[in-house]
Amino acid sequence: MDQRLSLVTLGVRDLARSSAFYERLGWKAAASSCEGIHFFQTGCMVVALYPLSALLADSGLSGVQPVAGGVTLGINVPGREDVDRELAQVTACGATLLQAATDTPWGGRTAYFADLDGHPWEITWAPMFPLGAQGELIVP
Repeated sequence: MDQRLSLVTLGVRDLARSSAFYERLGWKAAASSCEGIHFFQTGCMVVALYPLSALLADSGLSGVQPVAGGVTLGINVPGREDVDRELAQVTACGATLLQAATDTPWGGRTAYFADLDGHPWEITWAPMFPLGAQGELIVP
């Protein structure tokens, strides 16, 4: 199997509401988005928003209560001050603050928020990991 992650699908309770949230963040829905699923190109990956009930049915998990713990989605930013700026933007758009921006023991800065469906996201500046031309994280 190739070592890559190309698509993250988030199960959402209200597709229109969740899509509007990400669009308020400045994300652009792909032309291939339709009534049942919305796609956002995020550098070399895609984030899809899909009704939670349909995602659970498709994956064979109908009747299972999904949990948000144990996985976070990450956005790495090019500078320390970008953590605070991005966090202010997402909370102004309706995200829930989980952890305020703080400096880390390893020399970076990080913050956490939850989107409208409770998916936890991390915003991080990690000076030891540069970002590529497309904003992709480079881990030496």
